[in-house]
Amino acid sequence: MPLPPQLTPDQRKAALAKAGAARRQRAELKDKLKMGSLTLRELFDQAERDEVVGKMKVLTVLESLPRLGKVKARRLMDEIGISDSRRIQGLGSKQREALFARLTQA
Repeated sequence: MPLPPQLTPDQRKAALAKAGAARRQRAELKDKLKMGSLTLRELFDQAERDEVVGKMKVLTVLESLPRLGKVKARRLMDEIGISDSRRIQGLGSKQREALFARLTQA
């Protein structure tokens, strides 16, 4: 297994700052989903423009939705045929539409 690249202290500090900013942005988006100030469709539209949002796991996003916990989110993904490790940017258009259709029914 290859070793990770050697970083200078400044490069390491910059990488840690970038990772921290990405985690804060994802947490903020999940909070907005929970409160209802952001819809799933808006989040998916934002994911097309923002790489940080696109790298969010679909499962954690669904778990953040109101009235949808861990069990219901996994069941929904299984019914549609979405892997637990799938990220937003990796979803196909049919999978997205199936998610939107299922969530508007409930």
